[in-house]
Amino acid sequence: MKWSEIMIHTTNEAVEPISNILYEAGAGGIVIEDSDELLKEHDDQYGEIYELDPDDFPEEGVIIKAYLPVNSFLGETVEEIKQAITNLTTFDIDIGPNKVTISEVHEEEWATAWKKYYNPVKISEKFTIVPTWENYEPVSSDELIIELDPGMAFGTGTHPTTVMCIQALERTVKPGDTVMDVGTGSGVLSIASAMLGAERVLALELDEVAVRAATLNVKLNKVQNRVTVKQNDLLKGVNEQADVMVANILAEVIARFAEDAFGHVKPGGHFIASGIIRQKKDLVVDALTSAGFIIEETMVMEDWVALIAKRG
Repeated sequence: MKWSEIMIHTTNEAVEPISNILYEAGAGGIVIEDSDELLKEHDDQYGEIYELDPDDFPEEGVIIKAYLPVNSFLGETVEEIKQAITNLTTFDIDIGPNKVTISEVHEEEWATAWKKYYNPVKISEKFTIVPTWENYEPVSSDELIIELDPGMAFGTGTHPTTVMCIQALERTVKPGDTVMDVGTGSGVLSIASAMLGAERVLALELDEVAVRAATLNVKLNKVQNRVTVKQNDLLKGVNEQADVMVANILAEVIARFAEDAFGHVKPGGHFIASGIIRQKKDLVVDALTSAGFIIEETMVMEDWVALIAKRG
């Protein structure tokens, strides 16, 4: 099969929403090349090993590569992708140069090439994210392993916003809790919640492609007896309350449904909000406090912020 590689030169801020746009358009795989990775002093407290080749990264900004099947609708699909990315500016998202280029590749070229970007990574005291094709042996008896196949998932689970969410879940989820994961994507946060002892996890996601990916990942990690993946628009039609709610989505969306989130968190429960670029922190803090939440902790990693809020 022939595939077309669409390459987008953008910013770190736009990586998550553009990745979602590409997956929604039918991308068969995504590679992210971030120039900042070469400048960081990586924290190896959890044992990560980084071996980065400068030739794999742009001089500045971020390059996102996605792979779409070559068919009669390709031209129309690419135009829709371009328009959707341009529309992100209405959310005050910096899309940078937004230079888009197209080239043709063969399946075997990309189906293995992108795997070099994805290795086992220990992201917290308890969790290690492992690609499905790797044979990984836990280094301690209490280590929790989440297996993901990024070929079918929305993200690899190692983005700073996801890492902070998982670390926040470790601090808030107790055995027997009910958890709501709003905008579940790959399902990684729902999987982590179940592994931490949550009795029931409701994973909500609007995009049907992500719903399928999350469902497969939940089964892959053998937590389908406690995690229910449901196609849903945020909290619309949801009548229950959760001990812990987590949302790793756009800052503007979190701000928009903050009051609804407050009503769906039990008194004394927690709301973990992430996906927040640093300059939009105050927007989310104001929305959460106005809704009645108390901000207990602010987590920062690179240019991203996560908040742990409590309902009094």
